[in-house]
Amino acid sequence: MAKTVPIGTRAPVERRVEFKNTLTAWREELPAVLSTPNMIGWMEAAGFEALLPFCEGDEVSVGTAINIIHRAATGIGATVKCEAVLEEFDGRFYAFRVSAHDGSEVIGHGTIKRAIVSKGKFEAKQRQKRTQSTSVRESLSHGFARTPRIKAARPERVN
Repeated sequence: MAKTVPIGTRAPVERRVEFKNTLTAWREELPAVLSTPNMIGWMEAAGFEALLPFCEGDEVSVGTAINIIHRAATGIGATVKCEAVLEEFDGRFYAFRVSAHDGSEVIGHGTIKRAIVSKGKFEAKQRQKRTQSTSVRESLSHGFARTPRIKAARPERVN
Protein backbone atom coordinates (compact mmCIF):
# COMPACT_ATOMS: atom_id res chain seq x y z
CA MET A 1 0.00 0.00 0.00
CA ALA A 2 1.37 3.41 -0.99
CA LYS A 3 2.38 5.90 1.66
CA THR A 4 0.04 8.81 2.39
CA VAL A 5 0.61 11.60 -0.14
CA PRO A 6 0.12 15.11 1.30
CA ILE A 7 -2.07 17.58 -0.57
CA GLY A 8 0.25 20.13 -2.18
CA THR A 9 2.86 17.52 -3.17
CA ARG A 10 4.44 18.77 -6.38
CA ALA A 11 7.04 17.92 -8.98
CA PRO A 12 8.47 19.73 -11.99
CA VAL A 13 9.58 18.20 -15.28
CA GLU A 14 11.64 20.26 -17.70
CA ARG A 15 12.11 19.35 -21.37
CA ARG A 16 13.57 21.05 -24.44
CA VAL A 17 11.38 20.98 -27.54
CA GLU A 18 13.03 18.91 -30.27
CA PHE A 19 11.84 18.23 -33.81
CA LYS A 20 10.44 14.83 -32.73
CA ASN A 21 8.08 16.68 -30.32
CA THR A 22 6.55 18.90 -33.02
CA LEU A 23 3.51 18.76 -35.24
CA THR A 24 5.86 18.76 -38.26
CA ALA A 25 7.31 15.42 -37.13
CA TRP A 26 3.79 14.05 -37.52
CA ARG A 27 2.78 15.86 -40.74
CA GLU A 28 5.22 17.98 -42.71
CA GLU A 29 2.59 20.54 -43.73
CA LEU A 30 2.00 21.45 -40.06
CA PRO A 31 4.05 24.05 -38.14
CA ALA A 32 7.18 23.10 -36.17
CA VAL A 33 5.64 23.72 -32.74
CA LEU A 34 5.23 21.50 -29.67
CA SER A 35 2.38 19.05 -30.19
CA THR A 36 -0.41 18.76 -27.65
CA PRO A 37 0.19 15.03 -27.01
CA ASN A 38 3.84 15.72 -26.17
CA MET A 39 2.93 18.56 -23.81
CA ILE A 40 0.37 16.34 -22.08
CA GLY A 41 2.95 13.55 -21.80
CA TRP A 42 5.33 15.92 -20.03
CA MET A 43 2.54 17.00 -17.66
CA GLU A 44 1.80 13.31 -16.94
CA ALA A 45 5.52 12.80 -16.27
CA ALA A 46 5.36 15.56 -13.63
CA GLY A 47 2.44 13.78 -11.94
CA PHE A 48 4.35 10.50 -12.07
CA GLU A 49 7.42 12.13 -10.48
CA ALA A 50 5.28 13.69 -7.73
CA LEU A 51 3.90 10.29 -6.70
CA LEU A 52 7.07 8.23 -7.17
CA PRO A 53 8.54 8.85 -3.67
CA PHE A 54 5.30 7.53 -2.13
CA CYS A 55 5.19 4.24 -4.04
CA GLU A 56 6.37 1.07 -2.30
CA GLY A 57 7.52 -2.29 -3.65
CA ASP A 58 6.40 -2.71 -7.25
CA GLU A 59 3.92 0.20 -7.10
CA VAL A 60 3.81 2.80 -9.88
CA SER A 61 1.31 5.48 -10.79
CA VAL A 62 -0.67 5.37 -14.02
CA GLY A 63 -2.74 8.06 -15.70
CA THR A 64 -6.52 7.72 -15.53
CA ALA A 65 -7.93 11.05 -16.78
CA ILE A 66 -6.83 14.28 -18.45
CA ASN A 67 -8.47 17.65 -19.00
CA ILE A 68 -5.93 19.95 -20.63
CA ILE A 69 -6.06 23.24 -22.51
CA HIS A 70 -3.17 23.91 -24.92
CA ARG A 71 -3.34 27.67 -25.21
CA ALA A 72 -0.09 28.84 -26.85
CA ALA A 73 2.45 27.52 -29.32
CA THR A 74 6.14 27.08 -28.59
CA GLY A 75 8.84 26.09 -31.04
CA ILE A 76 11.96 23.97 -31.39
CA GLY A 77 14.65 24.82 -28.85
CA ALA A 78 12.27 26.22 -26.24
CA THR A 79 12.56 24.87 -22.70
CA VAL A 80 9.19 23.87 -21.29
CA LYS A 81 8.71 23.47 -17.55
CA CYS A 82 5.72 21.39 -16.51
CA GLU A 83 4.53 21.19 -12.95
CA ALA A 84 2.01 18.94 -11.21
CA VAL A 85 0.53 19.88 -7.82
CA LEU A 86 -1.66 17.42 -5.92
CA GLU A 87 -5.02 19.03 -5.13
CA GLU A 88 -7.23 16.12 -4.12
CA PHE A 89 -7.28 12.43 -3.25
CA ASP A 90 -10.61 10.58 -3.18
CA GLY A 91 -9.35 7.27 -1.79
CA ARG A 92 -8.36 5.88 -5.18
CA PHE A 93 -7.48 8.70 -7.58
CA TYR A 94 -4.96 11.50 -7.16
CA ALA A 95 -6.06 14.74 -8.86
CA PHE A 96 -3.32 17.14 -9.95
CA ARG A 97 -3.41 20.71 -11.22
CA VAL A 98 -0.86 20.84 -14.04
CA SER A 99 0.71 23.60 -16.07
CA ALA A 100 3.33 24.05 -18.78
CA HIS A 101 5.38 27.27 -19.18
CA ASP A 102 7.90 28.08 -21.91
CA GLY A 103 9.72 30.87 -20.07
CA SER A 104 7.55 33.63 -21.44
CA GLU A 105 4.00 32.39 -20.97
CA VAL A 106 1.81 29.55 -19.79
CA ILE A 107 1.35 27.34 -22.84
CA GLY A 108 -0.99 24.81 -21.24
CA HIS A 109 -2.89 24.01 -18.06
CA GLY A 110 -5.53 21.72 -16.67
CA THR A 111 -5.97 18.65 -14.51
CA ILE A 112 -4.83 15.06 -14.60
CA LYS A 113 -5.74 12.09 -12.42
CA ARG A 114 -3.50 9.18 -11.54
CA ALA A 115 -3.86 5.96 -9.56
CA ILE A 116 -1.20 3.92 -7.79
CA VAL A 117 -1.16 0.28 -8.87
CA SER A 118 0.97 -2.83 -8.38
CA LYS A 119 2.96 -3.10 -11.61
CA GLY A 120 2.99 -6.91 -11.36
CA LYS A 121 -0.77 -7.21 -10.91
CA PHE A 122 -1.39 -4.58 -13.59
CA GLU A 123 0.77 -6.41 -16.14
CA ALA A 124 -0.79 -9.79 -15.23
CA LYS A 125 -4.24 -8.35 -15.86
CA GLN A 126 -3.11 -7.04 -19.26
CA ARG A 127 -1.68 -10.45 -20.22
CA GLN A 128 -4.96 -12.09 -19.20
CA LYS A 129 -6.92 -9.62 -21.36
CA ARG A 130 -4.69 -10.36 -24.37
CA THR A 131 -5.12 -14.11 -23.88
CA GLN A 132 -8.91 -13.77 -23.64
CA SER A 133 -8.99 -11.48 -26.66
CA THR A 134 -6.94 -13.95 -28.73
CA SER A 135 -9.13 -16.91 -27.78
CA VAL A 136 -12.31 -14.98 -28.63
CA ARG A 137 -10.89 -14.01 -32.05
CA GLU A 138 -9.87 -17.62 -32.75
CA SER A 139 -13.28 -19.01 -31.80
CA LEU A 140 -15.01 -16.42 -33.97
CA SER A 141 -12.82 -17.16 -36.98
CA HIS A 142 -13.35 -20.93 -36.65
CA GLY A 143 -16.99 -20.91 -35.64
CA PHE A 144 -18.54 -18.59 -38.18
CA ALA A 145 -18.34 -18.27 -41.93
CA ARG A 146 -16.81 -14.99 -42.90
CA THR A 147 -19.13 -12.52 -44.50
CA PRO A 148 -17.64 -11.12 -47.69
CA ARG A 149 -17.02 -7.40 -47.60
CA ILE A 150 -19.02 -5.39 -50.06
CA LYS A 151 -17.29 -2.40 -51.51
CA ALA A 152 -19.51 0.67 -51.54
CA ALA A 153 -20.02 2.20 -54.96
CA ARG A 154 -18.74 5.73 -55.33
CA PRO A 155 -21.20 8.27 -56.67
CA GLU A 156 -20.39 9.60 -60.13
CA ARG A 157 -18.87 13.05 -60.32
CA VAL A 158 -21.00 15.60 -62.04
CA ASN A 159 -19.10 18.48 -63.62
